[in-house]
Amino acid sequence: MAEENRLRAVVTLAQGMAAARTPRESWRAAALGASHALGGSFAALSVWEREMGRLRVLVNVGDRARDEEEFPEAESYPVHQFPEITEFLHERWANGGEPDAWVETADGPRGGPTRDRAGYCHQRVAALRRRGRGCCVIAPIVLHGRAWGELYVARPLGAPVFDRRDADFATVLAAVVAAGLAQMKRLEEAERLAFTDALTGLANRRAVDARLDEAVERHRTEGAVVSLVVCDLNGLKQVNDSHGHAAGDRLLERFGSVLSLCGAMLPGTLAARLGGDEFCLLAVGPSTEEVVRVADELCRRARELEPGEGVACGIATTEEPVGPVTSARRLFRLADAAQYRAKAGRARGPVVAGVEGPQDPVLRLADAPPPEGGGERRALRGRELPTPPGTLGSDPAEPTDDSGEFKP
Repeated sequence: MAEENRLRAVVTLAQGMAAARTPRESWRAAALGASHALGGSFAALSVWEREMGRLRVLVNVGDRARDEEEFPEAESYPVHQFPEITEFLHERWANGGEPDAWVETADGPRGGPTRDRAGYCHQRVAALRRRGRGCCVIAPIVLHGRAWGELYVARPLGAPVFDRRDADFATVLAAVVAAGLAQMKRLEEAERLAFTDALTGLANRRAVDARLDEAVERHRTEGAVVSLVVCDLNGLKQVNDSHGHAAGDRLLERFGSVLSLCGAMLPGTLAARLGGDEFCLLAVGPSTEEVVRVADELCRRARELEPGEGVACGIATTEEPVGPVTSARRLFRLADAAQYRAKAGRARGPVVAGVEGPQDPVLRLADAPPPEGGGERRALRGRELPTPPGTLGSDPAEPTDDSGEFKP
């Protein structure tokens, strides 16, 4: 019956980690599952940070002491305080040993790497005493062939002390935890790829849509200023036709770097490639003045890129009189219309939606109903826009991406 219970506990732990949607949920499921499986009152999951020479606690669950937070921001322990881990990393495992768990008690180690040292006492034993715990079992976690961290489960004073059989079971649990962590890392990488533009390494349209929805909700509930800068890289088709697509890709990558650099001038700003030759910056918090200053710098730097022809830049911000912004779609339409006007007027700097008041042609363009059957952004560009004074007398051709298809 005991074996059946342990098997069920292993399955429960694996299922809990598999159901987690975030790393924190995964860490918590691992610690809770291990604590339950071993009959512990407390458990922690920690990661081994070699470059910092420390063991950093990710999560504490169960009966926590006053100084133990569930998800601590700064609970870590220098390696020199844990000679048993140093010995495991640099002696036992390096020489072909297995990552076996061991037991510590408030009276000292039992069955661990330091069990033969007379009078041995270290920080972990001191911590057991200080926090009213009688014993703990420590199981190293190995991920992709390397020591990743440790699983720690404790029992209170007066409870039965962990034995060798418990330590062996903790080793099994650590392997299950390692498999769950590996799966979470794969999911994180898949999500990263799903929200990243492959060519430039910037965020992609999917990431912008998700972040913009959150930003507009913050504007609606908290009054946060949300600004969207949409940029269209001029002359990409000519570069592709004259110099080849490899040169066009290099121009896109170089502009992506410029965009990222300028976005960093506004803390927390998302820099993204929307598709084709179109990019954007999404800022939450900075004033219109700050956003325009950065967009001006972006336009200036874009003009220096060869063999490009600069960038058309449009800005929509909730700080300007653009009417109610209750959806991401409206902010996108405003920024897109401003960018289109910048392109039509061959503006050297950004065009800001709403600066000309209620009769601003950008607002009229953005708010006009789309033609029946037209795509959202294609229809927007297809409408007539009043040409600013001093520009060409006709609108430019419909922008397309390298394949000749309309951009998203």
